[in-house]
Amino acid sequence: MNILIVGDEKLLVKGLKNSLVQEGFDVITAYDGNEALRKVNNKKVDLVILDLMLPGVDGMTVCKRIRKKLDIPIIMLTAKDDHVDKILGLEIGADDYITKPFHTRELIARIKAVLRRFSKNKNEEDIVQFYNFELNLLERTFWLKGSEICLTAKEFDILKILATNPGVVFSREKMFELVWAEVSYDTRTVDVHISKLREKIEEDPSNPQIIKTKWGVGYYLKKDRL
Repeated sequence: MNILIVGDEKLLVKGLKNSLVQEGFDVITAYDGNEALRKVNNKKVDLVILDLMLPGVDGMTVCKRIRKKLDIPIIMLTAKDDHVDKILGLEIGADDYITKPFHTRELIARIKAVLRRFSKNKNEEDIVQFYNFELNLLERTFWLKGSEICLTAKEFDILKILATNPGVVFSREKMFELVWAEVSYDTRTVDVHISKLREKIEEDPSNPQIIKTKWGVGYYLKKDRL
């Protein structure tokens, strides 16, 4: 877990770095806004501790620019006990806010709480579970009863559409447009891919219980989950 600490008080930054390293985090440091933006762009960063008052590009601007590109947690630091700054910081995308001076243990507790909350939200967004299956949208993997099943890119895209919209019927034409990103010209292609998907996920592909057919309309994923 890589944490970027951004602040112009070098003693404070050094002290925080030492404490976080002892907690098992990898720490990157930056002493002004421009350096922070360069490091966010060039390195893998999982969380940012961002001082509001920075030379050059201020903390608010840095937060806005990070938010435009990355969805990572940001904890803002400030010497001001100012509710306006706190509200502004949260409105532009900060996940938490702590006023200096603060105890290092409090900051570490805040970091762990934000990471837990962020991880939970990401997991809920990126993983779709249904029946005995798990579809990881971020990693583009599919698991059946704990074993990974290889899907082609198009099979995965079709299953993703159906699994994230259970009960919704998609016509062959609409499915083709969504998956192939062009106007449908041969709906039989969709039928073939659905047939192959059923062979991989249905206990009895000839009598599908998961990917259902709405005769004369299209396909849908059975809404009831086991």
